[in-house]
Amino acid sequence: MSVTLQAALRFSPELLLKAQGPGLGLKAAIFDVDGVLTDGRIYISEAGESFKAFSTLDGHGLKLLDQAGITPIIITGRDSPAVRRRVADLGLRHAVYGAKDKLAVATPLLASLGLAWAEVAAMGDDWPDLPLMTRAGFACAPAQAHAEVKAVAHHITQAAGGHGAARECCDLILQASGRYQSLLNSHLDTLDGGAP
Repeated sequence: MSVTLQAALRFSPELLLKAQGPGLGLKAAIFDVDGVLTDGRIYISEAGESFKAFSTLDGHGLKLLDQAGITPIIITGRDSPAVRRRVADLGLRHAVYGAKDKLAVATPLLASLGLAWAEVAAMGDDWPDLPLMTRAGFACAPAQAHAEVKAVAHHITQAAGGHGAARECCDLILQASGRYQSLLNSHLDTLDGGAP
């Protein structure tokens, strides 16, 4: 017996149009880590180890983008074993760690993937993310982002960083691309949305 659901999540038609990007659709999305995939707090032990908390909602959203053929990319200003482990656990193929100049690392990475900025979304929360967000075809900011970042974002999520903000951005991009409904229904038969 095949089961289907009608998507309950809704975005305004105007926002969905923006989330399609200015060209023929978005093909990749760049995400910051601290303040986007985490709440921005950094816990440091006496031994100097840093600890971060990640949302499983965000992780699944990144995997859904990948399943839909929209490449998730991580570009973060910090480097830590915790972030590397999370990226590896999610199976993400494109990540840059310790990027002091995010534009300087994003530009050649996008070129190597054959992507123009108009085909890319970017999500960030602070000034180091502005060069990416102002060039991207679509820009998202989490609810607690800095005012200057919110000012350039096409969409400010209801959720805060580390608490589902990246998932909201992923869901929006997936709905705008027309892939959300089929991904939702593919998850009714198996845990990972793959073939039974």
